[in-house]
Amino acid sequence: MTVPLPPLPPVEDAAEDAYRPGGRSMVEMLADEHEQLRRLCRELTGPAGTVEHRRQVTEVLVATTTRHLSAEEQYLYPTVRSALADGEPLADREVAADNALLRTLQRLSGAGPDDPHFVEIAREVAEELERHVRAATAEIFPELRETASEEELIRLGNRVEIAEEAAPTRPHPGTPATPPWNKVVDPAVGVVDKVRDAVTRRETYVEDLTEPPKM
Repeated sequence: MTVPLPPLPPVEDAAEDAYRPGGRSMVEMLADEHEQLRRLCRELTGPAGTVEHRRQVTEVLVATTTRHLSAEEQYLYPTVRSALADGEPLADREVAADNALLRTLQRLSGAGPDDPHFVEIAREVAEELERHVRAATAEIFPELRETASEEELIRLGNRVEIAEEAAPTRPHPGTPATPPWNKVVDPAVGVVDKVRDAVTRRETYVEDLTEPPKM
């Protein structure tokens, strides 16, 4: 079923009803990322590891979550607004919750693993991420699978992948959280973040961890 989606790249040299793009569904991609974020949270709030390993996990969790939320705000929530009957209030609620999560991530990033409040803040992040995942799993993803076609979800998945590559790696809760301005501001802020990451040799991907998160 075709639904009114946010603007997507035009389909070239193929009939719309016969076109099947390559790539992964946005729902499938975001669901996999949610599980990855859960594993990172378990790693961070589990039995104590070395201070250095906790620092690495913190940086990867902060960067991965920030990229994920940026891409959702650019493509998931506009789709929710346009495709679901209750999309406007649902998207507004989730954007507000995401901004609160970014503020908590900012606190976690500033605390450091040897801070006496670090574990408490890490648990707050884990709780807010778990709420985020439950809302998507129970309220958003099932309706999108029912409403949007697989082709539409794959095309959105391709855009999410591109958006994450250009997204910030540090939380910036004060920046615009809804299109069109976040699609302009986030990549610009992302460039600055990536320069800082390169200068400080900051780890930002799970593959950068010296010890992979426990399954």
